[in-house]
Amino acid sequence: MDTPDAAPDIAGALNWARARIAVVDARVLLRHVLQCSAARLAAYPEARLDEREWAEFRSLIERREAGEPVAYLIGEREFYGRPFMVGPAVLIPRPDTELLIELALAHFGDKPRTRILDLGTGSGALAVTLALELPDADVTAVDRSREALLVAMANAARLKASVSFVLGDWFSQLGGDRYQLIVANPPYVAAGDPHLGEGDVRFEPGTALAAGPQGLDDLAAIAAQAPRHLEPGGWLFMEHGYDQAAAVRGLLTDAGFSSITSWKDLGGIERVSGGQWLGRGEPR
Repeated sequence: MDTPDAAPDIAGALNWARARIAVVDARVLLRHVLQCSAARLAAYPEARLDEREWAEFRSLIERREAGEPVAYLIGEREFYGRPFMVGPAVLIPRPDTELLIELALAHFGDKPRTRILDLGTGSGALAVTLALELPDADVTAVDRSREALLVAMANAARLKASVSFVLGDWFSQLGGDRYQLIVANPPYVAAGDPHLGEGDVRFEPGTALAAGPQGLDDLAAIAAQAPRHLEPGGWLFMEHGYDQAAAVRGLLTDAGFSSITSWKDLGGIERVSGGQWLGRGEPR
């Protein structure tokens, strides 16, 4: 469909856009431009865009057509029912990562003053959500990217969550601090995986995605170092790739964890593995 010369109405704008991108994406982008609800978009298809709105919408459609993620285009993504600001410095939160929240609540929802560590916090989705869902918890979030920490801090301020932020590489800046719960959604894609050059992933930070030839480098580092930062009885939960559960369980076994388990995501794939540190012997 040719681009209309004059600013069209809502129905015309969506008809033009759906020839270029998925209609669901077009609706999200038009709602963003018009700052309106989905109900208003559906109720007033004859409402006409002004020239500024039409120019902004066309620009967003062209950028989406070139592959830019919708979340980056509108600057946010929902996670656990809350809007999180996102940008090219951080990964876009995925629904499957909410499994880490569910596991944390299942294990610590009835325990007061839990000390929680979120490794590689990115947008802060995990740390901020845990701080809000467990208001008595003491939550610390770590990331090696200063730019990512600024995004996470902005999200904590926006959502009024109490989180301590640390700039550092995994445990390197934590000294002898210990926690009852460590959660991590680290890089776990193999460095040569062709998916790194496809879809939305092309626009996300590569350092937050790839981790060595098998994608296990960061998972291995966290599993090996976590016992030094867990209280006896504490838990470590790590998100990983669709085919890495067995390997991660092996890493946890080698590190001396007990009660090692993998849990399935919304698609029935083993997505999170974890174990309990009982404090027996010296961490390896």
